[in-house]
Parts: sequence; C-alpha cells; structure tokens
Amino acid sequence: MAVSLPDASSRWRCGGCGNLTRFDVTRHRRTTEFWHFDLAGGHTVEDTKVEAEVVEQVTCRWCGRSDAIEVVSRADPDPSGP
Repeated sequence: MAVSLPDASSRWRCGGCGNLTRFDVTRHRRTTEFWHFDLAGGHTVEDTKVEAEVVEQVTCRWCGRSDAIEVVSRADPDPSGP
C-alpha cells in the first residue's frame, strides 16, 4: 500500500496504536546534485534537485505495522484520546 508524504497541513498516524511521532520510512529518490570540489579534492553538495521520489513503505516504530499508516489533518484531534 502506497502512503503519501505529509505536507504542512497533514501528518502520519498509525491506526493500529495511535502513534503520531515515530515512523521508519523507506523511499526511493532520483536526484541531480551540483558538487563543488575544492583543490584538495574534497567536495560539498551545494544544490540538490529531486527528480522523482516514491515512498515505498512507512512502518510504525511503536507497533511495527505498515498496513495501518494513514495521513490525517494536523488540525484534527487524536480520535483515540480524550
């Protein structure tokens, strides 16, 4: 099941245990980077452009479920709590 990345108005929630804060995220990214090398051969990445990104899996760090992750509004109260 694909899970989208949360934005400024949403967040992840585990429907299994209610976790809102700890997730393991597996994602695949294709990027183009500008690397700046100094004369000694060391480099700094000065610019990164994300060409494509796929979230492959999100797993709850608390209960280990990956089938219960949902995107919810940040404004909504936690439905399992008071």
